[in-house]
Amino acid sequence: MTIWIFPGQPLKCEATPVDEPDFLAISGLCRLHCGYDLIENQPIGPRSLSQHTCLQIYGVAMSLYRTRQLKKQSFTPDMIAEHSLGIYAALAACGSIGEADALELAGRIGVCMSEMQGQSFSLGCPIGLATGAVESAARNNSVFVANYNTSRHFLLAGNGSGIESALEECRVAGAFSVSSFPCEAPLHTPLMEDVSSQISEIISDYRFSEPKIPLIDHISQTRLTAENIPLFLVDELKLPVRWEETWKFLRRVGISHCCEVGSGQSLTKFNRWIDSETT
Repeated sequence: MTIWIFPGQPLKCEATPVDEPDFLAISGLCRLHCGYDLIENQPIGPRSLSQHTCLQIYGVAMSLYRTRQLKKQSFTPDMIAEHSLGIYAALAACGSIGEADALELAGRIGVCMSEMQGQSFSLGCPIGLATGAVESAARNNSVFVANYNTSRHFLLAGNGSGIESALEECRVAGAFSVSSFPCEAPLHTPLMEDVSSQISEIISDYRFSEPKIPLIDHISQTRLTAENIPLFLVDELKLPVRWEETWKFLRRVGISHCCEVGSGQSLTKFNRWIDSETT
């Protein structure tokens, strides 16, 4: 069986096929529904979009463009899975919402998250430690494990000073790589509760159809339905991404071929790492 997997926000933009009709069509939707120029990677018009929000919209747009390309090849997957903010493009790919709504929803939620106040947030990436050591470093420094990507690759989120302290603890414990990045919102942590009511209000403006292709969530590895999608879109911002568990589940149910639909190949690399430890 074949699966399409949709990655979350990329760290940077890549070269874009500016003369390709499908790309230009998605670019037009970005301008109309998000106030974002996909080609120049910058906001347009009166709407103020942060750099992080622009990257979020860009990530969804590139996934939608690549979905169009795959569908032109009459390529239909048996399942779809998503990682973090990849959920918006995944919802469009499975037929639950349209492309315009996926872009608009991602943009509106991005703006909401960019307005979180009161702290300077960061992400931290420790590589090489076991889960328990990373969770201990997070607890000791009042930050959170946001992404369980593999048995040795994690993403932390929280207050900037806490992230740096947690990463130093990871380094001393034997992590072979640690890095940090500023962010506007501590995605996939309980700190997102501060904006959950605003996120719920945004989501209530959209209507979701039953997915035409089974869509598997990254929290409990269950099939999303039209009824539970709105709640998932709120909860997934407050709960960690469990990609290692998700990929192992997909392997158990018979997935043998995977196509990453978006910018970069981060999930494909995670999958190889996970497979190498289980075969």
